Amino acid sequence: MRKHKLGIYEKALPKNISWQDRLSIAKACGFDFVEISIDETDERLSRLDWSKAQRLELVQAIINTGVTIPSMCLSAHRRFPFGSHDETIRQKAYEIMEKAIQLAVDVGIRTIQLAGYDVYYEEQDESTLARFQQGMEWAVELAASNQVTLAMEIMDTPFMSSITRWKKWDNLIRSPWFTVYPDLGNLSAWNDNVVEELQLGIDKISAIHLKDTYKVTETCKGQFRDVPFGKGYVDFVTCFKTLAELNYRGAFLIEMWTEKADEPIEEIINARRFIEQQMQQGGFQC
Repeated sequence: MRKHKLGIYEKALPKNISWQDRLSIAKACGFDFVEISIDETDERLSRLDWSKAQRLELVQAIINTGVTIPSMCLSAHRRFPFGSHDETIRQKAYEIMEKAIQLAVDVGIRTIQLAGYDVYYEEQDESTLARFQQGMEWAVELAASNQVTLAMEIMDTPFMSSITRWKKWDNLIRSPWFTVYPDLGNLSAWNDNVVEELQLGIDKISAIHLKDTYKVTETCKGQFRDVPFGKGYVDFVTCFKTLAELNYRGAFLIEMWTEKADEPIEEIINARRFIEQQMQQGGFQC
């Protein structure tokens, strides 16, 4: 059986270092690739305006290390959503999407993971949903014309809390360039039928995030980040067994937020060892 590629989220690695060093650390820690973050902070949003020289520097680091950056976590739309009631915010959402696709084209990113929010800091209504659909249809057309895949993450809010809910949008948009990017932590926190959810989406899964979470219940709002692996609700072995039976051939990405931790390298190595153990029990080669 072929080895599955295992990546690490940029925010798990030390923060204030060069991309050459960041990718070198990922390689030394046993990872195949890194997922870059374009989040809602001004600091990471500024990457969308990188010069040609800055883009070339990233490409050179990829070539030098052999560690790729095949995907982008584009969570900036949490702050600037397509569904916003504010026209200025909506214009920024479109601008971010256009620049993100161009950055992907320039540096070799193949998949842009989208944040599944019509709005986040505003109240949802029929108009936010309609504008979200309009934005998604536009974004997928632009991505398709540039041969970049847009993959919707299963999120930490009810709106996009399952593959079943994502399928509604898949049926509306109907494009091979619009896929789903399940997060096993988020999926498990919201749903008791994770196996069925993975079966439902297997033909459109681009990649899979790995993290542990605490489940959402009537008395608990859940916890969607910073849950130590093995201490949460996620049944990784069953998830991996299901994906092995479905012949899932895509990549896995460990999602952690340890860039400011005292020992981030130790934490990501321990996480990799835990995940590889779970994968082997589930029938995957590591």
